[in-house]
Amino acid sequence: MAVPAFAEEAEAAAQPAMYATFWALVPPVVAIGLALITKEVYSSLFCGILVGGLFYSGFSAEGTMMHIFEDGFIAVLTDPYNMGILVFLVILGAMVALMNKAGGSAAFGQWASKHIKTRAGAQLATMMLGVLIFIDDYFNCLTVGSVMRPVTDKHQISRAKLAYLIDATAAPVCIIAPISSWAAAVSGFVEGEDGLALFISAIPFNFYALLTLLMMILVAVLNVDYGPMARHERNALAGDLFTSGSVSASDVSDEVKGKGTVMDLVLPIAALIVFCVAGMLYTGGFFSGTDFVTAFSGSDASVGLALGSFFGFVLTVALYKLRGVLTFRHSMDCVVEGFRAMVPAILILTFAWTLKAMTDSLGAANFVQAAMEESSKGLMVLLPAIIFVVGCLLAFATGTSWGTFGILIPIVVAVFNGIDHQMMIISISACMAGAVCGDHCSPISDTTIMASAGAQCDHVNHVSTQLPYAITVAVISFVAYIVAGLTHSALISFAVGAVLLLGFLLVMRQFYRNR
Repeated sequence: MAVPAFAEEAEAAAQPAMYATFWALVPPVVAIGLALITKEVYSSLFCGILVGGLFYSGFSAEGTMMHIFEDGFIAVLTDPYNMGILVFLVILGAMVALMNKAGGSAAFGQWASKHIKTRAGAQLATMMLGVLIFIDDYFNCLTVGSVMRPVTDKHQISRAKLAYLIDATAAPVCIIAPISSWAAAVSGFVEGEDGLALFISAIPFNFYALLTLLMMILVAVLNVDYGPMARHERNALAGDLFTSGSVSASDVSDEVKGKGTVMDLVLPIAALIVFCVAGMLYTGGFFSGTDFVTAFSGSDASVGLALGSFFGFVLTVALYKLRGVLTFRHSMDCVVEGFRAMVPAILILTFAWTLKAMTDSLGAANFVQAAMEESSKGLMVLLPAIIFVVGCLLAFATGTSWGTFGILIPIVVAVFNGIDHQMMIISISACMAGAVCGDHCSPISDTTIMASAGAQCDHVNHVSTQLPYAITVAVISFVAYIVAGLTHSALISFAVGAVLLLGFLLVMRQFYRNR
């Protein structure tokens, strides 16, 4: 009995003085605040990491450095899941470079310009492609960006607007798609219940995701922009797609008008989708006899996407060689070019993962869990709205949706299980919606980072222009969850949210036209 006692005492002694307190959320707040103020993301993220290291070590210089590098940078870069995502990024970057050099992207842009005649049409086409690629948000961001950049550039849509359209059809679409890596993750957090059945039941109550999709349609059709996005769009119409920031037209390689056709873009993208789905099913044991749903639920997205992108890349190289579009040597040159294009995204991801490691070591999850359990003792009808706000704040501060699911969903199941099944479904949906909202807004979210990379847009520009749009939908979603807690009706709640959103956009359009 002495051994467990000593182990427990040692574990308690190892926890820093600020463990599971409000201070655990200060490092990401510092990083996000500095990024928005200075417009410089790398140093801002490192400052947040430094604050986390100082808090953890009790302001010891040696302890801070060891924690930052040993438990931070080195730990996240040796994590198999993270490394799989980086491999996927590099291979996908190489594929984008291949399609550009072969002329497939340019050919698609020319084809699309004949069929998509308006700016609204280009925005809606970008959104529709994002909705169709619902398997995984990482894959969604980079694929939609590479395919639609020539189209949106042709119609003078700013890169900030393209990044918003990509980001808004990544996580929000994945969280309402029953067959996606996100559905698999959420299902795994629900113990003692049929996770997939609960996920499907919660889809109609996922107001943030549904209202975000409605928002994109209305913004395109009504031709309304507000906040910093309005300035970016005005400048784009005058020929400046970037407005400001570290990414400029000179930093983006021009499309090489090779001998490629539209099929030289469509076939590699189709192969990529097929191989990535097959890769995820393989990691879930589908080809060993496991049924489709179980295999997808148990899949490893990191390994599956890395495998799928690799085979997609090999097939693309072979296709271009056989068709005489690119030589093998030129195809191999694209590997280096694609890696170079992904370096900013890889750097920001590494910093963001390290910042998350700092907040985890300070017990941010424990602090939020205790706060949630305390709030659940209040008015039950307001709990979905409260859970939505807590999910937003936690995901915004940590930059992770899946981590937020893991913290909040078990608490919700414990609070409502066997008491009110319908309220449990609404609250689980509020968890997912809040996590996606915070992830959508956060500058340190991997999805936000990849949306910037996919659009080749300055990251801080993307965050600052997207934030007013995301906050608008978040506030309206909060009202919708209050209505849902009172009525238990998804239809009534969504209708209230849709009317509020339409009214707000009409007011903003009139306001900016008067200006």
